[in-house]
Amino acid sequence: MNTANWKWFQYDEVFDIKKGFYNKKPDESGLGTIFFIGATDTNNGITSLYTLEEIDETPKAENAENVGLDEKIFNSNCISVSNNGSVGYAFYQIKEFACSHDINPLYLKNKELNHYIALFLCTIIECEQFRWTYGRKWRPIRMPSSLIKLPAKENGEVDWGFIENYTKQVLIPKLPNKAKNIWLNTFNTKPLNQNKLTLNTENWKWHNLNEIFNIDYGSKFDVNKMEETPIKDIAFITRTANNNGIKSFVEKYNDIEPYKAGIMTISLGGSIGKTFVQPFPFYTCQNVAVLSPKKNLSIYQKLFLKTIIEFECGLRFIAFGRELNSHIKNNINIKLPTTKDNEPDWQWMEDYIKSLPYSSCI
Repeated sequence: MNTANWKWFQYDEVFDIKKGFYNKKPDESGLGTIFFIGATDTNNGITSLYTLEEIDETPKAENAENVGLDEKIFNSNCISVSNNGSVGYAFYQIKEFACSHDINPLYLKNKELNHYIALFLCTIIECEQFRWTYGRKWRPIRMPSSLIKLPAKENGEVDWGFIENYTKQVLIPKLPNKAKNIWLNTFNTKPLNQNKLTLNTENWKWHNLNEIFNIDYGSKFDVNKMEETPIKDIAFITRTANNNGIKSFVEKYNDIEPYKAGIMTISLGGSIGKTFVQPFPFYTCQNVAVLSPKKNLSIYQKLFLKTIIEFECGLRFIAFGRELNSHIKNNINIKLPTTKDNEPDWQWMEDYIKSLPYSSCI
């Protein structure tokens, strides 16, 4: 790509820049469908889901005067940019949403935004992240005079035609197959099992984690002593809740064999209780335990267990207070569907996951 003929534009030349709203998030019932966009670098910026009533009843901050929904709900077809926290992350929003004051919603001034233009603009915006930090936030007072370099026509206007065509003809063909299927609207959303199952935990029973897994405390390696590599052979797992726990990919360390792919990990501190099925051989940092199933489990059964483990840990443990370290081997019980023989009902777990939308993509 040759950017020699691109031109610098002020943000307020290209975008109608809005200010985010909430200082304090509303309480969440778990029944919501309206996206709440926060200053995160994952999940398209979505941090919660709220009902319209929850948003309507919650003011900007505690003890603040409440205002109408027209000030709290932002229209779709815009780009949300975090001005604090994970500063400079940009996401295309296709549904109306609520957001924190750490978000600047951007609406194009003289062009209808679409997926192709949004993908290009989000990439360019994120290239400017190095300019902003926690101490130098990208608040709405700074953004209008900030500069963005874009393809331009001879008359000096933004060349939206080039941007859209470049995305369609160059960027989209380079996407991984699953991502490409989303863009082409051929993504398979159907469940593997057409018989929808209902969750009823009344007859479920408690099982200790060590009945199901061999549990150990992981590699306990220092990430700073690992040699990173672009080759995706050995993953390094940390306590993060993002990216399946993967911090980076590393070289083999001192001829020590990594854990095998398909085993599960659980964070004992930090993002406490976050559990992942690891698709690559891996090492771990401190405070990441390894869960090796005592019997051969399918990916569907492991994903069911992951959800139950995270739910139970979220109720009982808290980072920097009651952490998992001293409890993981003996004191973790999870409630599972159970057979008449008091064994976990593995077949029901698999059938349930296969009955969910998108299960055909697992």
